[in-house]
Amino acid sequence: MKSKTLVHLIATCFVATTLLAQKAEQPDWNYNVGGKINEMFLTEAGTLVVASNDGLVGIKPGSNELLFNFKDYGRVKPEELLFIPNSPYVMVAQGGFMSSKKTVIDFVSGKILFSSEGNGWKQIFTAAPAMPQNKLIVSGLQKTGGIAENNTPKVAVYDLGTGKEDYSFYLFPPGKTTMKSYLVTGEPLLLKNSLLIPTSQGIIAKSHSGETLWENKIKNVNWMVADETETEIYAFESNANKTNMEIYKVGANGQELWQDAAKVKGQVVNFEILPQGLAVVSNVDNSGKSGIMKLASGRSESKIGFLSAQTGEDLWEKAPKTKGYVQHFYIMDDGILFGIYEGGINKISFDGNTLFKKPLKTGENILTMAQTPQGLIYITSEDANIVNLETGDQVWDKPMKYKRAESVISTYDAQNNRYLISADEQIMAVDANSGMVSEFAKTDFDEKENPTSMQVRDNGIFLGSDQNMTLIGFDGKETYHNYYRSPGKSALAIIAGGIVAVAATTMAASHAYVAGANRNNLGQYNEIGKEHDRASKMFSAIGTASFEFMAQRFKATAATQNAQFILTKLDDGVGLVKVNKDNGNVEKEIILKDKKPEYEVDDFGGILYYKAKDDVIYAYDLKK
Repeated sequence: MKSKTLVHLIATCFVATTLLAQKAEQPDWNYNVGGKINEMFLTEAGTLVVASNDGLVGIKPGSNELLFNFKDYGRVKPEELLFIPNSPYVMVAQGGFMSSKKTVIDFVSGKILFSSEGNGWKQIFTAAPAMPQNKLIVSGLQKTGGIAENNTPKVAVYDLGTGKEDYSFYLFPPGKTTMKSYLVTGEPLLLKNSLLIPTSQGIIAKSHSGETLWENKIKNVNWMVADETETEIYAFESNANKTNMEIYKVGANGQELWQDAAKVKGQVVNFEILPQGLAVVSNVDNSGKSGIMKLASGRSESKIGFLSAQTGEDLWEKAPKTKGYVQHFYIMDDGILFGIYEGGINKISFDGNTLFKKPLKTGENILTMAQTPQGLIYITSEDANIVNLETGDQVWDKPMKYKRAESVISTYDAQNNRYLISADEQIMAVDANSGMVSEFAKTDFDEKENPTSMQVRDNGIFLGSDQNMTLIGFDGKETYHNYYRSPGKSALAIIAGGIVAVAATTMAASHAYVAGANRNNLGQYNEIGKEHDRASKMFSAIGTASFEFMAQRFKATAATQNAQFILTKLDDGVGLVKVNKDNGNVEKEIILKDKKPEYEVDDFGGILYYKAKDDVIYAYDLKK
């Protein structure tokens, strides 16, 4: 980065902080949460969930009233919250094994859908959501009658749409004398016509009315998965020290279909049921071992296997070498494509033959693997290229290389049919057809920042970071560059060494769809809109009002897509500036008067949440 003089830096700050702007010190809404705030969580639905010494509250702007105020458990620690992925639910879990307390709250409607106390559970072993069925499966001891019933392990299924119980059953008849320990050992599997419960005595299958369909002796299963027909079930069990796993295949009647369980080194992290067989990725972690034990266990790495669905035997004579951990894993029409975190991409056919002429060498940390019209684009922390998906040959004559960058971002400029990659304080342009690489522009960001966002606008290429934003025309010339100094630091200190600024945590970042992010399905480069549409359709399919609300959020365009919000020192104190991305003009200032403010920005809803006091949240409408 070019050094700037102190005079130039002060002049930049003066211009940036004296632009005309609408000030908004008074919040549009304010909320007293009743206790000292421990943590704020911005959800995908736009609701702010706040954990405090007094309980858990939900904030949804529109009025000054709290959406919900859960005080039953007193102080709520951040680690006691489980946000159920791709849902409007948060679970509060407190207490030890003998006195576990759990409550599920819908943070869109504010309703409590389940509580261990309200539903009479004196002890909960497991509480597992089942999506997209929208159910909660609970196991434990429930106060339902006499001593025998109260002390017999039970399972109940609740509808999260209504909060009502669908059905429940005991793991064995109450009052029956048994020396066996019946504990639920893993996640139940909810099928169309049955529920499979893994226990310490075997798998128990129940109908949706609670009738026993079958039992087997496969004990201590951790999780299960079924094929599309639900007639073939695969059960996974870890050994005592979790160094290996065994995979069992079970039929619709509970019978074991393989003569012996398939033994896999490490823990299974990816499992795909394919017409050709079963793709398995497991991670071996020997980082805590030493001496003979480490030599016997081998290196820490991922293992890739391909099993016969009929017998469980490995179909590949020789498994592909990984020499690291699988970071990307995609099922293609002709085989399996995978990328290794430590560097390297390869493709293997379903019958175990290598499809690339030779393993492709890449830099470490593969940030992006995605399809383009020219082939597979990969971008790592050290290099980038496009390769032929059939052969592994490079499309570009040589990979684009750069130093191991702290931040690498990219986008596709459709108007000029080129890829733009930002690293090492410069932007390189790569012609999509020829692969010719040219320098597009320099990025001279103050405070030694690297660009963290890049977006193609109608009038150029926008880049932003915590304290900098710039627009570069399609000809590579800078249209504007705004810098807003971090609060609480002198200009001299910034020149001497640079600082890390406070960054807003946005909803968009928490739901960061990157190129090719579909699970096990290689996506198209820069199809964020399609990913959001997919998420919207998934939410809509579940059908409740809360899921439909989330679906509408993903159909909408982000309310703040045309502006960036930056925390800086303003004339009247520390605050947030709203700056137009296209022209660099300041559209709004919100004075927070706090050197290190804690805040969240909801990009889709256009709301700023600010912790004004230890127990008070202010909310500002950023759309004004």
